[in-house]
Amino acid sequence: MALTEQSIDDKIEVVGDFKMVHIRTARVIYDDGAEISRGYKRRIIEPAGYVNGTWSNTDISGESSEIQAVCNAVWTDAVRTAFKAHIDAQES
Repeated sequence: MALTEQSIDDKIEVVGDFKMVHIRTARVIYDDGAEISRGYKRRIIEPAGYVNGTWSNTDISGESSEIQAVCNAVWTDAVRTAFKAHIDAQES
């Protein structure tokens, strides 16, 4: 009996006006190559972040090449600018 584990980003979705990237990661457990368990974790990546009074683009360098490609395709300068303006308007 050999238990192994694998994490797979099995769903990537782009949602809303500000192109939030939603990622579902499956954690799959195998017993001698046969899947015996699967669980999910979800996370959201925003196009920019606001820290200590300063805006910066979200660092996606640690993401898979597939996720980076999706983010780079949808996070245009216009999307980032609109997102920042939206958040700034809520803070006022």
